[in-house]
Amino acid sequence: QVQLVESGGGLVQPGGSLTLSCAASGNILRIFTMGWYRQAPGNQRELVAVITAGGSTNYADSVKGRFTIPRDNAKNTVYLQMKSLKPEDTAVYYCNVLTVMAQYWGQGTQVTVSS
Repeated sequence: QVQLVESGGGLVQPGGSLTLSCAASGNILRIFTMGWYRQAPGNQRELVAVITAGGSTNYADSVKGRFTIPRDNAKNTVYLQMKSLKPEDTAVYYCNVLTVMAQYWGQGTQVTVSS
């Protein structure tokens, strides 16, 4: 079993910055990808950003140039660095980890962008 612990959500003004973190622990055999998804009220969960074990990244068009997803393989931790935040970025952000055994989700952390 793998546990994911997220932190870093909160309230931020438009144009502000916020960093989320997600630490994976437990029976981690091999992690393929680590990433972030988000879900706003009334919307489906959508991919925000993902990074492979080799460091390749993929971003949603809506966050390109504003968000980055660094990863610390030694700590099994992934981050989501968000800048130039917009009200439409408001959502619950979920960490996602894909391993050789299964896919795991974090509990979610709320990000609210509002003045």
